[in-house]
Amino acid sequence: MREPQVLNELRRMSARVGRNILLVQGAGGNSSLKDGDVLWVKASGTWLSDAEDKDIFVPVALSAARAALAAGDERAPLAPGAQTTLRASIETALHALMPHPVVLHVHSVNTIAWAARTDAGEEFAERLQGLSWRRLGYHHPGLPLAQAVQETIAQGRIDVLVLGNHGLVVGAATSAEAEALVADVETRLALPPRNAAAADHDALLRMCADTDYRLPGDPLSHGSATDPHSLSIATRGSLYPDHVVFLGPAMPVLAADASLAAESARVAAVGLPPPVAYLIPGTGTLIRKDVSAGAEAMLSCLALVTGRLPLTANITYLSAANEQALLNWDAEHYRQQLTANR
Repeated sequence: MREPQVLNELRRMSARVGRNILLVQGAGGNSSLKDGDVLWVKASGTWLSDAEDKDIFVPVALSAARAALAAGDERAPLAPGAQTTLRASIETALHALMPHPVVLHVHSVNTIAWAARTDAGEEFAERLQGLSWRRLGYHHPGLPLAQAVQETIAQGRIDVLVLGNHGLVVGAATSAEAEALVADVETRLALPPRNAAAADHDALLRMCADTDYRLPGDPLSHGSATDPHSLSIATRGSLYPDHVVFLGPAMPVLAADASLAAESARVAAVGLPPPVAYLIPGTGTLIRKDVSAGAEAMLSCLALVTGRLPLTANITYLSAANEQALLNWDAEHYRQQLTANR
């Protein structure tokens, strides 16, 4: 079917945003463009960073998507003439609801670090003053989140949505304006990262020798284990959905003098799945050799978020019910599979 010329602008902007790990990690985040009654939205499981190299946008029938949402159905019917095997983004309903021509949703580490706090209300009000914004609590991605957004935008035009324990959504007239608005919010919400100690590579290599684990590719990933405060945050619970989906709830810890081989054997003996990664306090992080690039990106994200949460922050975590809803969701299993096959 015919593609609007402005779709190329969305592709270029999406690729730029997708390459910035402070905004997007792996298959996280999504973007969209409305062209008449067609909503061009990122496909589930694809990476924004691939937007200029691959066909990652799916044409959805906009009015039909809005009608489905009104009936409590989050399925996004494809536009007439669409030929694709990809599924529209999990967040398509959110994109359909926003009245703006361009909508951009990112998993900004600065926004997540603020949105995971219960004590940030005054800071949000001061830092985002002058913008048309609202803050929402945590809602399960897809239909529950879209319904919460629908209630919010019914009260008046909103250009910026801060999603509790999730990320940031902006709406604008053009791709350039959406990118600029995200940059503005990022500047307002910027948090300085703590300086985590360097990992002990030799100790980590000894631990993972002859096991199914290895050192992560990103040296910053070790910060969740080498910074005591980040370690405490990372092991008390899950801060945002993609952490649960790609890394599992919270993070397991292994002592520096423990045997990883023996721990792996113990886990296998009781029939548990092997953890995606381990945090070794004061030493660094190890990740399973067979995991996807998406999981590795989320390990980096964890260090970037926890390293920006102040020592005095009052943090809220996803509940066990929130975690199970994500782990048992077919839509997320599909997204994981696409990421693994990327």
